[in-house]
Amino acid sequence: MKDTQNIKPQCWEYELADGWTVFAGKTAEDNDALSLIFAKGTDLWFHIHGQPGSHVLLRGPEGEEAGKELREQAAAIAAWHSKARGGGKCTVDMTFARNVSKPRGAKPGLVCISGERTIHTKPALPANAREET
Repeated sequence: MKDTQNIKPQCWEYELADGWTVFAGKTAEDNDALSLIFAKGTDLWFHIHGQPGSHVLLRGPEGEEAGKELREQAAAIAAWHSKARGGGKCTVDMTFARNVSKPRGAKPGLVCISGERTIHTKPALPANAREET
């Protein structure tokens, strides 16, 4: 059996503090692969609320929990990679990747989530993050 979680889709990658990484899908197909194949159940998953945008994962060292600052950085990245980029404060949904599923027959990029919480943030790339292609 293939280890599909080591196959990374096309995405933007941001290295954050203390070994944490943010991944943001580039296309609808990449979003599906990122959320449904690459993601580990314990990764945090982010998406702008009610608008088109990248699916974003926050992944850290095994067994560590993301603090408020890391969650806010990932939410700001999700807002940046969305149609809300040019706006002010917006709402970003956050849940564990294990709570993301694909409805049967849904178009690429469309998923269902459960157990979400919201974060209000401004779209931004953190000063300490480096965008990679």
